[in-house]
Amino acid sequence: MMMNASRTPVWPDYRTIWRWHFFAGLFCLPFIVFLCLTGSIYLFKPQVDHWIDWRYDHLAGGATHSTSVQEVRAALDAVPGSHFLAYELPETASSAARVIVDRQGTAIRVYVDPTSCVVLKQVPEEERFERIIFKLHGQLLLGNTGSIIMEMVASWTIVLIATGLYLWWPRRIKSLAGILYPRITRNARVRWRDLHAVTGLWVSSFLVLFLVSGLPWSFVWGHALARVETQFSRLTSVPDWDIGAVSERNRIAGRSVLPQQTDTMPGMDMEPMAISGSPLSDSLNQVVMTASQLGFPAPVLVTPPAAGETTWGVRSDTQNRPNRISAMVEASGRVRSIHRFEEKAWADRVIGYGVAAHEGQLFGKANQFLNFLVAVGLLAMSIAALVLWFRRKPPGRLGVPPVDPNKKIGVGALVILIVLGLLLPELGVSLLLLCLATLLSQAARRTP
Repeated sequence: MMMNASRTPVWPDYRTIWRWHFFAGLFCLPFIVFLCLTGSIYLFKPQVDHWIDWRYDHLAGGATHSTSVQEVRAALDAVPGSHFLAYELPETASSAARVIVDRQGTAIRVYVDPTSCVVLKQVPEEERFERIIFKLHGQLLLGNTGSIIMEMVASWTIVLIATGLYLWWPRRIKSLAGILYPRITRNARVRWRDLHAVTGLWVSSFLVLFLVSGLPWSFVWGHALARVETQFSRLTSVPDWDIGAVSERNRIAGRSVLPQQTDTMPGMDMEPMAISGSPLSDSLNQVVMTASQLGFPAPVLVTPPAAGETTWGVRSDTQNRPNRISAMVEASGRVRSIHRFEEKAWADRVIGYGVAAHEGQLFGKANQFLNFLVAVGLLAMSIAALVLWFRRKPPGRLGVPPVDPNKKIGVGALVILIVLGLLLPELGVSLLLLCLATLLSQAARRTP
């Protein structure tokens, strides 16, 4: 009997799980609130972009219409020292032409009136409103450093969800109240507890999907995934999503553009005074004409040939990635090849569906509404957690849940933590640091 009592348990006790949940929540909750707010704004990116650009999509029509070359020339004249990067097809007959130029490594969007070729507006791509929201959401405006921080937050949020579900799990079921729906007629403590626990139950599955679908964007996990895919899968194209901090210049170009390439790449050295009479001008007009006939989902980008190549790129840049199509077009306007989403490797397709769902674009406005409800639920759950903490903790103290020193973590929990640490590198590193800090603290207390 004594041997059975002294055996190492498989799972940790309730208090230990509670402590894990507490510390994970203490770290993650501020970021979760931040992600909910920024994500809710970025969720409506198409509507926000259309609202900001409304005046440039409702221009008065004229008797004449400029060519794409004339519009590019006007954009280059407006941004001295710039080079042609991409041409975005106007979505309607009353829309301004969008020409993206590169000046000293900065992509600049230039709006050109298609009737008069007058430049209406110019804005750096990195300074567009939704682009700033995107970098806040995924990188904290800190580049790859911010991406690593948010990846660690995502990793610990998974621990937060797992421990939260364990604490929610009913030991005795007398009623579904407090399990599947909150007890709003009870006292304040019970109402806040149910708002936190029950809401957490309903949104946790969606939150896991958000976290998993967001990991391919992160710096460490995203690059690891790309290496695994290259090693074991049939990688037929570049990733259709950003891995870490990727400049808009490179994303729009569809490739990495080095500073020294801007003077040597065909199509990138279009000086304002030389473009109109060059063979490149005829190519641009022909390619744009072909691109407008392909019927790709908007927005559609036309990009010049890369170094050593002769074919232009035409691709749909729609957020609903399963609808994206790209084509390689010759200078004459003849389509050489078309590449569709369903032709991608299976890993690319899975991630594409996940990214589209994450951004609320996979199944239209219903996807946006669902994601928004999840964000509201997460905010409510976070507020309830803060209220419960402030109501419970002693004045001037953190209010860490107590632990039984005679209880052990458990073999099963250790195995799960090791597996999660291997799958989520930031979680694994932070767990090792926490273990080291705990051992040092215990050693310091034992030292006389």
